[in-house]
Amino acid sequence: MATEQQNKIMSNRYIFSSESVGEGHPDKVADTISDAVLDACLAQDKFSRVACETYVKSNIAIIGGEITTKAKLDFVKIARDAIREIGYVHDDDVFHADKVFVNVIVTQQSPDIAQGVDARKAKGKKTAKQGAGDQGLMFGYASNETPELMPAPIMFAHRLGRELTKIRKSGKVPWLRPDAKSQVSVVYENGKPVAISNVVISTQHAADVSHKTIEKFCIENIIQKVLPKRLLTKKTEFLINPTGRFVVGGPQGDTGLTGRKIIVDSYGGMGRHGGGAFSGKDPTKVDRSAAYMARWVAKNIVAAKLAARCEIQFAYAIGHPDPVSVHVDTFGTATVSDAKIIRAVNRVFSFQPSDIIDQLNLRRPIYGKTTNYGHFGKSDKDLTWEKTDKIEALKRAL
Repeated sequence: MATEQQNKIMSNRYIFSSESVGEGHPDKVADTISDAVLDACLAQDKFSRVACETYVKSNIAIIGGEITTKAKLDFVKIARDAIREIGYVHDDDVFHADKVFVNVIVTQQSPDIAQGVDARKAKGKKTAKQGAGDQGLMFGYASNETPELMPAPIMFAHRLGRELTKIRKSGKVPWLRPDAKSQVSVVYENGKPVAISNVVISTQHAADVSHKTIEKFCIENIIQKVLPKRLLTKKTEFLINPTGRFVVGGPQGDTGLTGRKIIVDSYGGMGRHGGGAFSGKDPTKVDRSAAYMARWVAKNIVAAKLAARCEIQFAYAIGHPDPVSVHVDTFGTATVSDAKIIRAVNRVFSFQPSDIIDQLNLRRPIYGKTTNYGHFGKSDKDLTWEKTDKIEALKRAL
């Protein structure tokens, strides 16, 4: 019979898994087209209101949604250019950049929603300030377990996908195709990553390459290159294309829809998600902008060493400028009380939708940079929610 001490040790050891998907995954194809439409709108009219959803299957792409903009858009060209950049250009691709049929079903934003978002008075609206474009809740998360202040499982899964795409687009491995998925299972002891127990890579490939070749390439040129060597052990299991064959992929093999990879887009399940998708939405939609804001706040709290882990939640009412709630949870890792951190956060940051847009400079065509391999944890200077520029301000507020 295990002793109480042994039970305590065992309870502090667990495995957590997160997945990522490549640019050619059907859902990411849809996200990419939707964000390309958004960027095209913002490039011409920074006050564009965009809610763009894309559906892809076989040789068809359907672009739908509500868009109010002064921009002049060629939806077909935008879609084809996005698909070409992903890499669906092979002769045997059913879903091909130059052959896909693009259907457009787009209307303007509902005037009822518009009057809630617009910074003006309206009958029945309690304020003349810009309000949230919808009700809902958004989460932000940060952890000190990686340099990016992100959870290790999702960052490792993204690294695999990015390297796979980099090599594929270089042309050095001609049998690689765009659709791919990765998954990493990390062993934790006392809240710290100590090993990787399992790595899964499924990559679409040309028909004439052997499974043995694919397996050897993925282990030696992807996994062992990008994952920390100290976490790969003799017990680490590698599962490469576990079905044995992955020739039919992308929208030929499965449907794709904007907004279905919200856990891949955020924290891999380690931090909670409010349910609202990001891609295809302009920054007046708090599903996107407030989630970015929440990441900015949580990351600065951890970067300031006020906590080792931090999750923050906002909730909004449609048409209302202030969040109806702000909640911080540091999971017992904070150096001061969560109540003090919340007070400091409210002094340093403003969570009104118009202020979020201004603080993060969100009315720019930057969203194509967010679409693949996560909206968080990247070092691109355009992704302002990744800055740790409020450390001193938080400390002063405390």
